[in-house]
Amino acid sequence: MIIEPKVFSFFKNLAQNNNRPWFHENKKSYAAVRQNIVDFSSDIKSRLSLSDSIELGKLFRINRDVRFSKDKSPYKSNISGYFKRLGEERRGSYYFSFQPGNTFIGGGFYGPNKDDTFRIRKEFEMDNTIDSIVDSPDFRKYFGELIGDGVATAPRGFDKNHPNIHWIRKKQWYVLRKFTDKQVLDVSFSDEVHQTYLAIRPFFDYMSEVLTTNLDGESIL
Repeated sequence: MIIEPKVFSFFKNLAQNNNRPWFHENKKSYAAVRQNIVDFSSDIKSRLSLSDSIELGKLFRINRDVRFSKDKSPYKSNISGYFKRLGEERRGSYYFSFQPGNTFIGGGFYGPNKDDTFRIRKEFEMDNTIDSIVDSPDFRKYFGELIGDGVATAPRGFDKNHPNIHWIRKKQWYVLRKFTDKQVLDVSFSDEVHQTYLAIRPFFDYMSEVLTTNLDGESIL
């Protein structure tokens, strides 16, 4: 399955005509673009299901929520979605976003709740396993680093001088791999996406173990 050039051409035109009349006139074009992404993501979901359990694949709506934004453009400049892993014992979601000049594939924990955030931080306070994961050859090859916003110094209750403070102070833990438009349109792109997702699995497996156990390593499921 390939990504067709019309995906990028549509969003390039939308960037110059981000208004409801233009969009309504080009609804058929958007429907074709959306179907291409649906078909592509279905293919990727089938591949992922050979080595992981996927509950669903979902595309986000193209309409923007402009209620609290100064930018009142009604439509997003990208098409994106995710694959949710099946069951409480599997944590983390695979993410994708297609946009001219800004396509990326990734996954992780972008907005964990308060309890999960605390549990992750406590694990990093006690254990260095995360270092071996992010330093592995495949992780470095596909992502380079583990990213995410964090607090300025140290969360309450944690030592700002802790050797793992660079992990502890984060409030997001995720990875991204960017692709050029040329790479996306290449026939090998679906293989690259699959391999990229496979490279996330050691991180997901570790975080799943952390988030399904207490501080004594006992299951909470």
